[in-house]
Amino acid sequence: MRNRSLCLLLSMLVAQALFAQAPDNKLQLTDVSNQTGIEFVHTDGGSGEHYIVESVVCGLALFDYNNDGWTDLYFLNGAPLKGTVTDQPPTNVLYRNNGDFTFSDVTSSAGVGDVGYGLGVVVADYNQDGYDDLYINNFGKNVLYTNNGNGSFRDSSAAMGQPVLDQFGAGCAFLDIEGDGDLDLYVANYVDFTYDRHIVRMIGEHQFHPGPTDYSPSSDILFRNNNDGTFFNISQAAGISAVATNSMGVLAVDVDEDGDCDIVVANDQMANSLFLNDGLGHFVERGVEAGIGFDRRGRANGNMGIEFGDVDADGLLDLFTTTYQDEMPVLYKNFGGGLFMDQTNLAQIDTRLTPHVHWGCGLVDFDHDSDLDLFVSCGHFMDNIAYIDDRTAVDVPNYLLENMGTGSFRNPTHPMGSGMDIVASSRGAAFDDLDNDGDIDVVVLNANGKPNILRNELIGNSQASSTPESPAARQGVNWLRLRLIGTTSNRSAVGAKVSIQSNGKLQIANTVAGRGYQSHYLSRLHFGLGGDATTLANVKWANGISEEFVIPNVNQEWNLIEGDGQAKSIDSPSAL
Repeated sequence: MRNRSLCLLLSMLVAQALFAQAPDNKLQLTDVSNQTGIEFVHTDGGSGEHYIVESVVCGLALFDYNNDGWTDLYFLNGAPLKGTVTDQPPTNVLYRNNGDFTFSDVTSSAGVGDVGYGLGVVVADYNQDGYDDLYINNFGKNVLYTNNGNGSFRDSSAAMGQPVLDQFGAGCAFLDIEGDGDLDLYVANYVDFTYDRHIVRMIGEHQFHPGPTDYSPSSDILFRNNNDGTFFNISQAAGISAVATNSMGVLAVDVDEDGDCDIVVANDQMANSLFLNDGLGHFVERGVEAGIGFDRRGRANGNMGIEFGDVDADGLLDLFTTTYQDEMPVLYKNFGGGLFMDQTNLAQIDTRLTPHVHWGCGLVDFDHDSDLDLFVSCGHFMDNIAYIDDRTAVDVPNYLLENMGTGSFRNPTHPMGSGMDIVASSRGAAFDDLDNDGDIDVVVLNANGKPNILRNELIGNSQASSTPESPAARQGVNWLRLRLIGTTSNRSAVGAKVSIQSNGKLQIANTVAGRGYQSHYLSRLHFGLGGDATTLANVKWANGISEEFVIPNVNQEWNLIEGDGQAKSIDSPSAL
């Protein structure tokens, strides 16, 4: 009996110790949408015909278009489809961040109100002039907006060489395919659909949208940057056009750690693609061989979004895909050497996601405990889904899962704020620090509705200072934000990798252009540090050169300029 009592006592002590080590529930997202001044309303342009285009809307972009240090918002919109009549065509909308969690519509003055059917978007400084440019992947003609540097853009679509017309766009990504210091462009396409190929699908008396398997897949396009403001289609020579898939989200990152940018494509009801780069801009597709083509059951899911991050702090970038209803999203753990395995069950991803369609996704350290939490946006596109599946609906909640520090996740039992009580039909999700207070906020685009703006309450409404007495430091939730600026490599530093040590963990982050569900976000790299005060950052630039930077203070944003070796405060003119 005495031995049993001792064992019971030891078990209780161990359980208490484990509980004490578990992360505190600091995840609080408040819905401040009605306070922001944002009046944008998305439309899918539907006329009741249930065209397949309506079923795959759409992404958004967060970026600083005017270099004032505040993250601005760019929402894609649909357009009237055949049979839809409207007095005023909808447009994409750009909102300037006013610095107080309100935003002003500057679409007209900026000249970025495209009236095409927006599906995917990506941002980078493709012409190396210090200002971010916009590329929009549409159903129909795509658009390249070049930033003039004065708060306006010009339409430079003709720079793409041969026009991209009458194609069904999806995600897109900027990357440097051959390490020559300029940014090339990958443009994904979904299926080969035109109005005369529309399929009417009836189940009983109810009409439903056709799916990707009702059409032929399309090949994606790779444009090489000619370094003179123009691009050239090299899809065939690069090995991209040899593969035709139902492409959706796109991510360009060094998957096999051989020093060049590879391309990962989330494919709808087909095996995901992994285009491995030989370093010279020639690619070979190896998704199945790498272990990311199918889930652990050998099933090709209806993959939507693609995200990446080191979820278990082993120094390797893992991949995450969102999927269709009756499928779990999939976490592919990186085992090194370019090999991955479905570890969704071991990671304890919430199985309540199964009934829903998942779209946007973000691996972000929302609570600054030095690991990556997971946000997933959900919502169906079938207005009559209840007739075939009553487990889900058009409007459903989104999910925020907390990383337990080892790469496994939990759905916190405590309330996570009004932002997680929203029920909507969400699509693209994007993440950045909208109020520059040191924590990451969330923007969610909702189909046929207004977006949601979610403020992270980890630090508070006031901007955190760079002193140890800042709100973040007092709460033991230090942070660090880094903006990388290339000189010999591309100015946006796409393809660069940063490593830091904090809380006894190795943290890594890569600069990418294009991610999630056909969206763009986190051009500035963000690290949660817990109670640590990290002082060193190691950068491996896109050209393969490594450089170490001393970070003078935490709870602050720093610019790291290639070849400089010293972190520059964002207030320093020499840092721009």
